[in-house]
Amino acid sequence: MREQIDDRTRTARRRIMQAAIHLYGEMGHNKTTVGDIARSLSMSSANVYRFFPSRRAIEEAVVQEVLDETVSAAAEAAGGSGPALRRLAAILKAIADCNEARPAKHRRLHDLIAQAVRQNWTVVLAYDDRIRGLVRPIIGAGQARGELQGGSPMALTCCLLQAMDVHLNPSRVGAATLRPSFDEMLRFSTGALRRAPFLQPAGMTAHVQLRVAG
Repeated sequence: MREQIDDRTRTARRRIMQAAIHLYGEMGHNKTTVGDIARSLSMSSANVYRFFPSRRAIEEAVVQEVLDETVSAAAEAAGGSGPALRRLAAILKAIADCNEARPAKHRRLHDLIAQAVRQNWTVVLAYDDRIRGLVRPIIGAGQARGELQGGSPMALTCCLLQAMDVHLNPSRVGAATLRPSFDEMLRFSTGALRRAPFLQPAGMTAHVQLRVAG
């Protein structure tokens, strides 16, 4: 019985959330009321409040739904066993692509996502943790294989994501500012992670050769 109740609750919450996504896309989240969402589902506002305690709770659920799609795309891109830099580039490209595509399809919905990011909503902080959770193990594995420079994997993860923030942050998409292209920023950022080959000083090489010859 409990499982049936849980299933009905999940179904109802998802219907409400999908209705909200549709209305936010059409009207914008600021102009959409709980009453609008309820009417679109032929239910009362009181019934909506049975499943979401406030309009903000609905907005947070919508933001989480959208960001979950980005995490799924990034996780899929992270799969495989190729070089660390290639996998990192795939993750970053997947996130950037999601951010770039969203305004073109759902400009008003994107405004809600950007607002949530600027205001550091809890669902956004959780999303950030999940992205770091995808990147950090790849950096650690790359260090173990000698592909990437040493240092704290988490520190390098934060440095990489911060450097790429202009392309990864939904609130900065489309900003009218001078910025490098994604590929330019990616080359710069991944180049900083790459482990430099050991170069023996020329004088030391000559010294070794003389000793061998002697």
